[in-house]
Amino acid sequence: MPSSLFAATPAPTSLLPAAAAATRRLRCLSVRSCVALAAAEEAALLRRAAEVADRSAGLTSPHPNFGCVIARSDLAHGRGMVAVVGEGFLYAQGTKCAELQAAEEAGELARGGVAYLNLEPGDCYGDHTAVSSLVQAGISRVVVGLRQPLPHLRGKAIQALRSEGIQVDVVGEELQSKIFEEALKSCLSVNAPLLYRAAFRVPFSVLKYAMTLDGKIAASSGHASWVSSKLSRSRVFELRGRSDAIVVGGNTVRRDDPRLTARHGGHHVPARIVMSQTLDLPEEANLWNVFEAYTIVATQRGARKDMQKKLAAKGVEVVEFDILNPRDVMSYCYDRGYLSILWECGGSLAAPAISSGVIHKVFAFVAPKIIGGVNAPSPVGELGMVQMSQALDLIDVSYEQIGPDMLISGYLQPIPDLSPVIPSADETSSVDPTVSPYDTNIISFYKTWDPYGAFSNFSPHPIEMPDENGDYVTWRSVEHYYQAHKFMGVDSPVAAEFVEQIQLAKSPEEAARTGRKLQREHPELVRPDWESTKIDVMYRALKCKFATYPHLQTMLLSTAGSVLVEASPHDLFWGGGRDGEGLNYLGRLLMQLRSEILEEASKVSVDESA
Repeated sequence: MPSSLFAATPAPTSLLPAAAAATRRLRCLSVRSCVALAAAEEAALLRRAAEVADRSAGLTSPHPNFGCVIARSDLAHGRGMVAVVGEGFLYAQGTKCAELQAAEEAGELARGGVAYLNLEPGDCYGDHTAVSSLVQAGISRVVVGLRQPLPHLRGKAIQALRSEGIQVDVVGEELQSKIFEEALKSCLSVNAPLLYRAAFRVPFSVLKYAMTLDGKIAASSGHASWVSSKLSRSRVFELRGRSDAIVVGGNTVRRDDPRLTARHGGHHVPARIVMSQTLDLPEEANLWNVFEAYTIVATQRGARKDMQKKLAAKGVEVVEFDILNPRDVMSYCYDRGYLSILWECGGSLAAPAISSGVIHKVFAFVAPKIIGGVNAPSPVGELGMVQMSQALDLIDVSYEQIGPDMLISGYLQPIPDLSPVIPSADETSSVDPTVSPYDTNIISFYKTWDPYGAFSNFSPHPIEMPDENGDYVTWRSVEHYYQAHKFMGVDSPVAAEFVEQIQLAKSPEEAARTGRKLQREHPELVRPDWESTKIDVMYRALKCKFATYPHLQTMLLSTAGSVLVEASPHDLFWGGGRDGEGLNYLGRLLMQLRSEILEEASKVSVDESA
């Protein structure tokens, strides 16, 4: 056939530009669709990272929640994500980081993949395991939901990753599409306690109550068992497991005699806090059983000294305040390092807590019941409002049916997004130039995520120490080693089981909780010389820790000339106490170790110059 039969008919000259423009529009539409599809997939993976991070809730004392999802990508060819190849979450401070777990699960499939992090890594000082895990796994790109809200950690991991040649995209910065709004919301929600703490310097507080359809939390007689269903009460146990402490008032103790334990199947047991101005409390109550959980009674200074002594004899911690109010109690909880508080109080305490601005979220369980009663108590007492326009509106409200009940939850204050307001560590000087060299500089440390958190016994630094036979044994932290030695050398198979139980604890928090509980319940199995030898035990562990990790030794030496204080407000032996009344033995031992290291370095310097 003649080739002319297959030749294209020339288009009119006037139509060529229009056809070309249409073609370009189609191509652009195709590219935008692929990009949108990729963005939607990425947003879903980031939400997944937040979900994975939430797995640690109720397992150990609440801490910043980290989740990592690694996915294989083929965006260059417009095909989007291939598969999730690795996931991990931080179980507790001192355990394997989320990034390392995800990289180990992915193996070689991680190479060239993309890692999705709900929160920028915040490693203990000098420990870059999260960053190095992603680098060694061959990750090509990292997507971060939130920058670290803690000023001393903010931006460091992102900068470290970029310095290794890894592309890092942060939502709200490099990724500004509206598609990521829900993903960002998930990242904010899973770390709401950390964000509220950083923004307002108080723990994240949740007010929970159960009420009838006519707004009563109990009958006129005060009887309240049970307003809500068993399914709703199970959800309350989960809420307790996510909290550092549970707050109630004296009326709740007198009327209900609650236990306030989690009973949720997890390992974390929140502390119980009773607020009582007069200490008009029963001498016998479930909350005074500290074998189940730790109890703190907050009261007015000078209130019933006899009752204070009786409570202290039972192991209950009594804390006096000049004026007892929710704001000061929450400041005290902030100093203890608490992130999240659950308020299960009655209306007379809930009202001042709301008025003082310390309640951030509400969980209301509404049961399909009517009890009536003019004098029946309601969940919130007098707030001083006289017009409906003054009512406090909840935001981000959620509704969920739980059995016959309806759970309504929402925030009284929005979750703070601290990205634009907290300066980076580079912008914040760690040294105050106004301090006179003749003044004493005090460096405090407590939680592992504090600026000098690596000084804590809970920091994630395993040590190897010889046992009674001279064989070296690995301990996951100094706290593991210290708690286990309470029962070392005791001629009892049960004591030996205690040592093994503590050694196998997954986190330093669990080692501490187990050791303290066993010491309370079995004082006869504690080594008889413990009180006289515990300082030596601690010092041996500290020497090993700082000898094993050079970066920690450098950090310790950088504090030369400063007083080191373990800022525990309740441990008056190892810590400095609330008002500096503690003995601060941990700080003393660190300063002693610092002096020894400096002295040894000085001798070496003299020998080398001689």
